[in-house]
Amino acid sequence: MRVIFCGNPEFALPSLEAIVSASYEVPAVITSPDRPKGRGLKLRAPAVKQKALELGLRVLQPSKLKEQGFLTEVKSLNAEIMVIVAFRVLPPELFTLPSRGAFNLHASLLPRYRGAAPINWAIINGETETGLTTFFLKRKVDTGDTILQRRVEIEEEETSGELSQRLSHLGAELVVDTLKLLQSGEVKTTPQDEGMATRAPKIVKEHCRIDWSKKAEEVKNLIRGLSPLPGAYTHFRGKTLKLYRSQPSGDLKLRGQPGEVLLSSPKEGMTIACGEASLWLQELQLEGKRAISGQEFVRGYRVEVGEVLG
Repeated sequence: MRVIFCGNPEFALPSLEAIVSASYEVPAVITSPDRPKGRGLKLRAPAVKQKALELGLRVLQPSKLKEQGFLTEVKSLNAEIMVIVAFRVLPPELFTLPSRGAFNLHASLLPRYRGAAPINWAIINGETETGLTTFFLKRKVDTGDTILQRRVEIEEEETSGELSQRLSHLGAELVVDTLKLLQSGEVKTTPQDEGMATRAPKIVKEHCRIDWSKKAEEVKNLIRGLSPLPGAYTHFRGKTLKLYRSQPSGDLKLRGQPGEVLLSSPKEGMTIACGEASLWLQELQLEGKRAISGQEFVRGYRVEVGEVLG
């Protein structure tokens, strides 16, 4: 079966490798154009492009997915199916070209957490379970009939980065299982229940600022749901301070105004007051510096009890 693969980031790599390992023919891989990144703004290829070239696959990098020359080229490939993993929204003019259509791998149990950031929002919202879904594309994003789903438990201390890595490998298995069903003609689909739909919009800067008036558990979930990227942040002495790991403090006697440093010790690090309970900071990074432990931070910046983050 001829399979066109569409994807961009590292999350998509296990799926691409699994498709090739399962001996499906991949006439082309579609990914985004190289973008300038870093301080030198040097052009950097998407992770999927790098992997595709390693595998000896043809790479297409259209700037516009509706461009007629690009659509003509894709049509000429005579693909039977298109697989999409962590890519941009595809127009019908593209995803209807393969004879059997196109399916997407989504990192949630659809119709829950439709949108660009399902992994982040599941953790931010304190979910203990998420999953993976393959579904056929429709004109409206993330609404197509589901093919396969797999439930996945979210570990108590797991960050979005760690969960994403785990789901990328489990998702690769689901992608190959879906292809096998398509090849055998045994695919059974299920319409999504619109009444159960929830949103997982793209993470923007406003989502990342810590509101210390919230409960300690809620702040912790925001921190791990945005770790390592883009990173939850607050301010310390006028500079941006990103937090990557934390734990609610077990000391119920520690109280103060939200954001106040309640404990500062070279051995224990620092604990910050929240709207309810307090939070012990385990890993953090001041702008322009490397990420360090809470203990290192206290030693390096001589943090005083009574200072306020905000």
